[in-house]
Amino acid sequence: MARFHYPCALRWSDMDAYGHVNNVRFLTYLEEARVEMVTALTDDGATPPDLATGILVVHHEIDYTAPLVHRRDPVDVAVWVTDVGAATFSLAYEVADPGVVYARAASKLATYDLREDRLRRMTASEREWLGRYRDDVVVS
Repeated sequence: MARFHYPCALRWSDMDAYGHVNNVRFLTYLEEARVEMVTALTDDGATPPDLATGILVVHHEIDYTAPLVHRRDPVDVAVWVTDVGAATFSLAYEVADPGVVYARAASKLATYDLREDRLRRMTASEREWLGRYRDDVVVS
């Protein structure tokens, strides 16, 4: 299936004293791409399900593969679904330009009912929607 691509703007404040994007900022880039993915309309006009109303990050892992320096052009953050469980799903990411990958990452997320303050099972429509971005390539 298709991966979601988010053109992430780099901010001057993202740089650290070494002149490249600070490692912590990469987590912000992943967050921005993930939020955009679960709130944006799909190419065929389908709206995302209730995922946008309650998701908890359970786990992140990230490998930095090349330094990213500040520039005016956005960097591409690709996001895709690697696993879907009863109440959790996993995402993989690549922060890259053509020919260079700056970081590869993975997140495990849980669906959450904010009103009830508890985890909840995913609906069939949420599973179907996540399937649009399913790719079995796991970042390692």
